[in-house]
Amino acid sequence: MSNNMEKKSIYQDIPSELPEELFDVMVETGTLRLERIVSRGHTTPMGQWYDQDHDEWVMVLRGSAVLEFESDGRHMVMESGDYVIIPAHERHRVEWTSQHEDTVWIALHYGGAK
Repeated sequence: MSNNMEKKSIYQDIPSELPEELFDVMVETGTLRLERIVSRGHTTPMGQWYDQDHDEWVMVLRGSAVLEFESDGRHMVMESGDYVIIPAHERHRVEWTSQHEDTVWIALHYGGAK
């Protein structure tokens, strides 16, 4: 058993000032990466899209957001407890996140190149 075991909270160490989205890698192996993302009014810049070589399972733990998908123009409202699997190369962007509370996400990246 590792001596480095330490209990942590997904909600700890969130800075009071957050000029940019916060990305924390929690676990990474050769085949997956688990991240905590914290947004506070952050969006993907207009005209920019995430186009990833891997699948992504993403869940909103706290807060709310809207994802936009380029293929069909769909806007997906994400509230606390909602999750979605975004297949590799499904171009998407974060259109909106709450400005009045932290939106805390968990993202699991798997398959393909990270």
